[in-house]
Amino acid sequence: MIPLDTTDLRLLDLLQTDASPSNLELAARAHTSPATAMRRVRRLEDAGVIERRVALLSPAALGEGLAAIVEITLDRQGAEHLEAFEARAVNDDAVNQCWRVAPGPDFVLMVQVADMAAYHALVQRLFTQDANVRNVKAYFSVKRAKFDTRLRLPRPRGPAAPTPSAPPAP
Repeated sequence: MIPLDTTDLRLLDLLQTDASPSNLELAARAHTSPATAMRRVRRLEDAGVIERRVALLSPAALGEGLAAIVEITLDRQGAEHLEAFEARAVNDDAVNQCWRVAPGPDFVLMVQVADMAAYHALVQRLFTQDANVRNVKAYFSVKRAKFDTRLRLPRPRGPAAPTPSAPPAP
């Protein structure tokens, strides 16, 4: 983990809210120079703090209105079996997220499809044709109450971080 100062954290906060502003706009909003903003963002990208910048699309506007959280339990949990299922799941366009979890099921998938027919096709592709899938438990979303990609940011560290003053001795 690289040290993050207040400028880094300000840039990260702005970018995870909206990554579309130009470097000039970003610098103005972060109260820094354009050169500093560009240099800092590149450093954060190179260090892997910023993985990528994307546009968040509306599933409903694109006809992908059925979301499901799917628990998968495999019959055989050897490393090669886990890796084989994971490879198939991450390569399916309907799977937005694939998590290996413990305890409980082996995987939790977040899937987004058009409708129940599309979900059934996913079931056939990923679960029914795989003789190693023992159990599938799906939860279908009836309302998305919250969806946020923002991460809680740490406190500033590094040379520009403010140091808290100690309380007076009693």
